[in-house]
Amino acid sequence: MTQSNRLQQQLADQLLKQDQAYRDQPYASAAVRQKRLRTLKKMLVENRAEICDAIDEDFAGRSKNETLIAEYLPSVMAINDAVRHLKGWMKPDYKMPHWLFQPATAKVLAQPLGIVGIMVPWNYPLYLAIGPLVGALSAGNHAMVKLSEFTPKFAALFEQLIRTYFTPGLITVVNGETEVAQAFSALPFDHLVFTGSTAVGKHVMRAASDNLTPVTLELGGKSPAVIDRSIGMAEAAQRLVFAKSMNAGQTCVAPDYVLCPEESIDDFIQHYIAETKRQYADIRDNDDFSSIINERQRQRLIHLLNDAKAQGATLYIVGQSGNLEDSDAFENDISFEGYGTKFPPVLVKDAPAGCELMTEEIFGPILPVVGYNERAEALQYINARPRPLALYVFGFDRALKPLFEQGTHSGALLFNEALIHVAMENLPFGGVGASGIGQYHGFYGFQRLSKLKPIVSKGRISSLKWLYPPYKGWIIQLMLKIMRG
Repeated sequence: MTQSNRLQQQLADQLLKQDQAYRDQPYASAAVRQKRLRTLKKMLVENRAEICDAIDEDFAGRSKNETLIAEYLPSVMAINDAVRHLKGWMKPDYKMPHWLFQPATAKVLAQPLGIVGIMVPWNYPLYLAIGPLVGALSAGNHAMVKLSEFTPKFAALFEQLIRTYFTPGLITVVNGETEVAQAFSALPFDHLVFTGSTAVGKHVMRAASDNLTPVTLELGGKSPAVIDRSIGMAEAAQRLVFAKSMNAGQTCVAPDYVLCPEESIDDFIQHYIAETKRQYADIRDNDDFSSIINERQRQRLIHLLNDAKAQGATLYIVGQSGNLEDSDAFENDISFEGYGTKFPPVLVKDAPAGCELMTEEIFGPILPVVGYNERAEALQYINARPRPLALYVFGFDRALKPLFEQGTHSGALLFNEALIHVAMENLPFGGVGASGIGQYHGFYGFQRLSKLKPIVSKGRISSLKWLYPPYKGWIIQLMLKIMRG
């Protein structure tokens, strides 16, 4: 047996054990599910320092404040929300059958699917494991979790903690390199949740299709931020710096580029630089500004900038103490030596539409600024590209809301803020088209990871006997009358 076959068999054996454990309790009560969720919260609370340290070590400098804000807070909020509302979610939804089918009762029951596979990316390894896991446990499922090989310290710790707090029949953590991820995605789960890049998502969906495994794909893409003339450039810059700099831009819903009124581009860039200096000062010595996850990702970002610069783009680099450096000062390729694992915020003007920076998801603290003249031009620019995971509109004119609500497609639409929708458990989170399939969080995650099973009950009296052959003329006339409304 080859190593690949052995790996596949090991994972299949783990899945079989999970399935056997699930069959022993295929419809866990609300009390049991709440206990599981509270245990998950207990695990997070009791090991907060160790988890933050592990993520910090994996990033070689991950802001622990950002881990608390962007990972711990929404994870605990998600658990609290599920525990609070779970009994209501589980109640059957009773329906009134049409009079033609009376006497009868009908209801919709949210039934657990079984075993849910969860594939976790490296950028928010805690929250993007806990979020889908809360949905799976709320719905009464068991789960297998594959963590990213790029966060090995956290992955090893999380596996150890799950083994300590849960039985392997309920939650199993799988760690390993790319071949493990490929074998994991090919398992016959009852549902597979993947968070990551669009390119990898295609491979995951292709592997899942062999088993007809339904998938939820939380992908990324290029999420635009539109600045309208009805907001000051200083105010827009202030709100965008935080959204773009969180986790050094390594966020699937981070603003990927800005559409700015043509005449205000330089003004916006200056305000953005000043606000970055105010919030972070010198990023090299600032523990609140996270590092790039690894050298491979750092070199990818450098390549994007050098490619854009070679095609005529102008770079504005926020250097030491927030100083502005114009790309004209660079005769050679940019390398950012001296920054260590950090990467300085960079604004890019006049990047050609076809360069890699404008066609690939950036996933870093680089922000291209694209000019527009009329609102219709901004809408056309957005709609001509793949549908984004999020769309951010900054402006106080009331006409903006109906214009963008009805005139664009995106996974989420926010006005005058960014990122925050991800932490709102009573909203669905998910993409559309190239940015994802399906949605979860809160009640929407409970539904996504359940089978909404219709249940119809009839008693001793069956009105349908009137429909049995031989067909009577008056019955056919009645049917035609019903169809006419």
